[in-house]
Amino acid sequence: MSAEPTPTPATTGGAVADAQGDVLRVEHISKRFGAVRALHDVNLHLGQGEVLGLLGDNGAGKSTLIKIICGFQPPSSGKILLEGKEVSFRTVDEARAAGIDTVYQDLALINELTVYQNMFLNRERTRFRLLSNRSMKRTTKEQLDRIGVNIPSVDAAVAQLSGGQRQAIAVARAVTSNAKVLLLDEPLAAMGAKEGAMILELVKDLKRQGEVSIIMIMHNYGQALEVCDRINLLQHGEITFDKMAGDTSITELNEIVIEEYRRALQERQQQEGQQAS
Repeated sequence: MSAEPTPTPATTGGAVADAQGDVLRVEHISKRFGAVRALHDVNLHLGQGEVLGLLGDNGAGKSTLIKIICGFQPPSSGKILLEGKEVSFRTVDEARAAGIDTVYQDLALINELTVYQNMFLNRERTRFRLLSNRSMKRTTKEQLDRIGVNIPSVDAAVAQLSGGQRQAIAVARAVTSNAKVLLLDEPLAAMGAKEGAMILELVKDLKRQGEVSIIMIMHNYGQALEVCDRINLLQHGEITFDKMAGDTSITELNEIVIEEYRRALQERQQQEGQQAS
């Protein structure tokens, strides 16, 4: 079922790929919460400038895997390699400093602050102990223009922006903080078609620039196939599917998931039959 993709060559900008063409590798990661096994022997790799779609049903372990990669929680076993070197993060700040940043559904933006204030939140520029607002505004405008984010004004309060624009600001903040690997947790959740298209275009622009590698947790197979280079399917804490996006289809992905539901239904019926006998 798995197909090994051709390694992506290293580029001159952004992160440095290892000998296999990967910026990030996750090897034999497992995670237990008491008696509950959330992840089991997960192996994942991400090429330089690649967009990887991480698909799976609720409870499959996607968010747990992302939290381990970004330093929010440690694995029970296994290791993570960034640019060919093994890393171990105790905090999200350590992972961010190393070049792994995450954008969650809640975005971690402050609605009452302006666009530029959110872009420089907790890393404000100062001059003679005073905030250098002019410099932060200029840099924010330059960076948003560079990655194709269209915002009416950097002085606008985030609360005035649409959901798609707020998501774009959160992504832009991570990208402009020199992220090598960007983890997007359901970036299109609860968005309409117009706003979702805005984020998909932003990801495509970042892919064309090739300076940041992206893992996107997604549920919509059509959107995943449109924007991602490669697809991984996570089921019951294991990656069971790894193919280039061009080598699979919505039909194939649906059939895999439907077969999983059929097996689960059969097991339940067997258990009910045994209990009744």
